[in-house]
Amino acid sequence: QVQLVESGGGLVQPGGSLRLSCAASGFTFRLYAINWYRQAPGKERELVARITSSGGSTYYRDSVKGRFTISRDNAKNTAYLQMNSLKPDDTAVYYCNAVFTGTELEYWGQGTQVTVSS
Repeated sequence: QVQLVESGGGLVQPGGSLRLSCAASGFTFRLYAINWYRQAPGKERELVARITSSGGSTYYRDSVKGRFTISRDNAKNTAYLQMNSLKPDDTAVYYCNAVFTGTELEYWGQGTQVTVSS
């Protein structure tokens, strides 16, 4: 059974940090690129960060560059999103997405809520 389970979300004050985790099972994690998306209320889902299957290349949307870091541990079948200097605009449900490189085969997690508020 394929599973992607996000964790680590919560309520944090502006300027604070959170680390999201995405634990995978039921498929060959090391062959999949990992994306972190987010969706705020009333807005479309947007790509936040991406890491290739090997971890050798990353991408960030401009609004999170220098604040967020995506990483992965293929031995643990887990990906991470370290989020620093959080802003209220970062408030959203964050989703982990695994894509089999070069195909349309993908899996989604259930999402984890991140709320940045004083």
